[in-house]
Amino acid sequence: MKVAVFSSHSYDRQFLTAANQAHSHELVFFEPRLTPETAPLAAGFPAVCAFINDTLNASVLEILAAQGTELLALRSAGFNHVDIDRAHQLGLTVARVPAYSPYAVAEHAVALIMALNRKIYRAYNRVRDDNFALEGLLGFDLHGSTVGIVGTGKIGQCFAKIVHGFGCNLLAYDLYQSPACLELGTRYVSLSTLLAESDIISLHCPLTPDTHHLINEASLQCLKPGAMLINTSRGGLMDTQAVINHIKAGRIGYLGIDVYEQEENLFFQDLSDEIIQDDTFQLLQSFPNVLITAHQAFFTRNALENIADTTLLNITQFEQGQPLPNQVHPKLD
Repeated sequence: MKVAVFSSHSYDRQFLTAANQAHSHELVFFEPRLTPETAPLAAGFPAVCAFINDTLNASVLEILAAQGTELLALRSAGFNHVDIDRAHQLGLTVARVPAYSPYAVAEHAVALIMALNRKIYRAYNRVRDDNFALEGLLGFDLHGSTVGIVGTGKIGQCFAKIVHGFGCNLLAYDLYQSPACLELGTRYVSLSTLLAESDIISLHCPLTPDTHHLINEASLQCLKPGAMLINTSRGGLMDTQAVINHIKAGRIGYLGIDVYEQEENLFFQDLSDEIIQDDTFQLLQSFPNVLITAHQAFFTRNALENIADTTLLNITQFEQGQPLPNQVHPKLD
């Protein structure tokens, strides 16, 4: 099957090409993001492979459908960037990678916690300048701290097991209680209680209309002063301006994020020779207690292998008319 792969980087080409040995699809790689302007590149391709920052709104989907595209193979678990209802109306099948490596994301969340707490990024730069002073590097023991987990799906469960190993007390907020988390002694509470009692809060839930700006001006009023907030899920879970307000007020003591609300024009590209026009992002970078990584939590060899394998399998199953377990249905997933 002829597949147009958008937002392709060297690592995408490496892992998709290797996985394709078992499928023999015709993969054509395009570096640009999928947008209304670049969608014509997919003319004549029955399948389009897209990533999380590609634009798959109604206008792009209409262009793709008119050009003969039948399958949207997402190499991501999230699909909030896709107008699923419009895709269904146009007869486009959408398939995703529901689980590639929950360990990768959970471990990155813990890495952000450790780096923020022990000021690793500041210590590294100091030592390189031959500055061995310890002032300003004071941290706290994770052992005995209370960690609040928002969302206890596969990633949240992996994260819970890791921080439980540090000797942390666990709180959780989710519509459904995880037996695996309950076995660790996790106590399920309301969001307001979790924010009020947790020393560290880590977000591990999908972005939906119900979770959009879950962390906002009102909910942050409940936050324990000086708490650490970690987000490795989706930028839209947090109202960025509200978060900035509470950093400036001292209520948020630490912020670690791997995702950003307006990241589509920033992440996954080298802008080191350009002036970033996003004033909000620039302000976030200016705070000494904020650590930002560029949507790399998923970025492990294991995860990329799983993403490539599942993506190619989704395409093969569609081509052969087989059942598609990873299909995204409108208003069902």
